[in-house]
Amino acid sequence: MVLKTQYTYFIILAGSLLGPVALSFDQKVNFVSYWKRVLLSGILPALFFIIWDIYFTKAGVWSFSPERITGIKLANLPIEEALFFLVVPFCCLFIYVCIKIYFPRLNFNEKARGILKGMAVLFLMIGLINTGRMYTSWTMLFCASFLAIMFIVPQWFKDFRSDYFLVSYMIILIPFLMVNGLLTAIPVVNYNDLENLSLRIYTIPVEDTVYGMLLILMNVVLFERYGRPTNG
Repeated sequence: MVLKTQYTYFIILAGSLLGPVALSFDQKVNFVSYWKRVLLSGILPALFFIIWDIYFTKAGVWSFSPERITGIKLANLPIEEALFFLVVPFCCLFIYVCIKIYFPRLNFNEKARGILKGMAVLFLMIGLINTGRMYTSWTMLFCASFLAIMFIVPQWFKDFRSDYFLVSYMIILIPFLMVNGLLTAIPVVNYNDLENLSLRIYTIPVEDTVYGMLLILMNVVLFERYGRPTNG
């Protein structure tokens, strides 16, 4: 079976890109015109997650099946995993832009802000309760902290719309869970259950949904920041 080769992870990443790349030239969305902005917004989040991932791999929070990766590594991290933090945000921002263009009249920003505030409190509580589980605590506390910063210094995030983010995230969860489902079911990625809550969506640790949320959130924030018009 093709997914049992050393190119398994690459094949999954390439498959993830097919739809967004093919539809990038759609005249209404014209996502190709955003590519530079997408790449710029992805640099800092990718660096943050790659450093985090390198540390967690070294600490044994997760590992990678050697027969399903090429063996090319960045520090101790498979090159495919590093590419994950560029490929997935690209696909997610494609969905985000589509939502903004096809549904321009969303109007529940204040309610959405309240939902995000509630999520920040929930993540903080879960993170503090589970300090003995690295994946759980770090993921929850990082996401809670980033959300808190957004509300503490809203002037820096004034171009961010909570309603568009939440709608996009709910849709993004479908392909995100499909990709992660492949990575964890084959498996390409193996999780140490001592470092998470051992709660799974199929074969996916529940923490992945928050980990993914933080990755997408950081990219969306920077995407909107870089898209702000400049005056004189």
